[in-house]
Amino acid sequence: MSEKTSIEWTDATWNPVRGCAKVSPGCKHCYAETFAERFRGVPGSPYEQGFDLRLVPGLIDLPRQWKRGRRIFVNSMSDLFQDGVPEEYIARVVEVMRETPHHQYQLLTKRSARMADVLGKSGVPDNVWCGVSVETASYVERATDLAQLPARLRFLSIEPLLGPIPDLPLTGIGWVIVGGESGHGARPMDPSWVRAIRDRCLVAGVPFFFKQWGGVNKKKSGRVLDGRTWDEMPGAVGALGTATVSDAAGIGSSSGKVRLRIIVDMQF
Repeated sequence: MSEKTSIEWTDATWNPVRGCAKVSPGCKHCYAETFAERFRGVPGSPYEQGFDLRLVPGLIDLPRQWKRGRRIFVNSMSDLFQDGVPEEYIARVVEVMRETPHHQYQLLTKRSARMADVLGKSGVPDNVWCGVSVETASYVERATDLAQLPARLRFLSIEPLLGPIPDLPLTGIGWVIVGGESGHGARPMDPSWVRAIRDRCLVAGVPFFFKQWGGVNKKKSGRVLDGRTWDEMPGAVGALGTATVSDAAGIGSSSGKVRLRIIVDMQF
């Protein structure tokens, strides 16, 4: 819905659906809900109904108006695959993505089974990256569901990271984002959980993006991990949904010497 966004790993957001329902622990302090509920009851506000589920067909064609290609995070304020969104409506959203190949879409959900079912039938456009949220080891089955999709690129959003995920599956995964919870009541994130995922990505050659440490004051906490920021993005995407890398250099980590893969950013 916005040509500008503060989300570090995208260029713009598009919300043809608003509102959502909580499905797992990662939803407890939902930033989108907090924002939307501020405007409940405000006449004329896009969030006059707060965070209640609402389809917004008037915004479906918005990406067609953006002539310059960009990375677009789909439904930053909702989840396209929640049960209340009709499959026919999802199909309309996917069709817009298919018909605007100059954009690169980032489609993220916690409803991994429904995404696999719906997109498994309709197919995934080549310019759509499909991702799932995995906040603890109890939800790694979402990554398994994701692996069923014939997407050009599959990614994991591990935020907020709420516990160790020692057996995070990376087969067929082309990008991993990790971040801590932020805002009032933010639950702490152990640095060892982050390092374990970072090191696992480095060994597997999967681009790793560390978004933030989080906390009540996320700006103060920053996003530096072991002396540097980690801003790796997918480069050229292969047919199996994995990202290629351009170069490698050594860097120290908590587990000794690991390989830092430098990813060529795609400009959209």
